Amino acid sequence: MRQDNQLIVLTHLSQLLTFITGFGGFIVPLIIWITQKENVYKMDEQGKRIVNFQLSMFIYSLICIPLIFALGLGVIGLLLLCLISFIYPIVNAIKASHGEAPKYPLSLNFIS
Repeated sequence: MRQDNQLIVLTHLSQLLTFITGFGGFIVPLIIWITQKENVYKMDEQGKRIVNFQLSMFIYSLICIPLIFALGLGVIGLLLLCLISFIYPIVNAIKASHGEAPKYPLSLNFIS
């Protein structure tokens, strides 16, 4: 198993593809994690956190959609989720470049 912090950083930053393509922020990190989890040290742990975070953000977004029509609070919720989805991949990419473990807020544990 090799140490490859650059690939881990790239995996965290690839989540930002959602802001460019609309869907790549889940697919690309998932592919990198699945193909490299046995080859790169700490990729399995960090890949699981990334996938859990992306799935959590998707579920929270689905919850916010009906709230737009019901209370109008869904718009605020979606804006906060958008901000969190933009900031935390960058923060955790910086942490990963220094060898620190990432922490994603509001992340549900789907894959352990």
